[in-house]
Amino acid sequence: MKDVLRPVMRVMVSSELLKHADADIKVFVVSCISELSRITAPEQPYDGLMKKIFQLTVRAFEELSHSGCCYHKAVNVLETVSDVKACTCDAAAP
Repeated sequence: MKDVLRPVMRVMVSSELLKHADADIKVFVVSCISELSRITAPEQPYDGLMKKIFQLTVRAFEELSHSGCCYHKAVNVLETVSDVKACTCDAAAP
């Protein structure tokens, strides 16, 4: 499955998307990445990048209002992260 998703996975962590200024785009990117995490669970889809992705998630959520489609998408992201027990742990880290 990971081989099939690899092209999408590469695009989702491109600098253009990870550093996008628009809060809605950030939430959509985080949403896609959380779905990739769900699909590839229990393995993390991005070895060594999960901490950076978590930081993007926090920044994106800080900019959200409490209404609208992005708010609901953010709630879904939190539910997915909880369901797959995603973490920022790097197994290679000391």
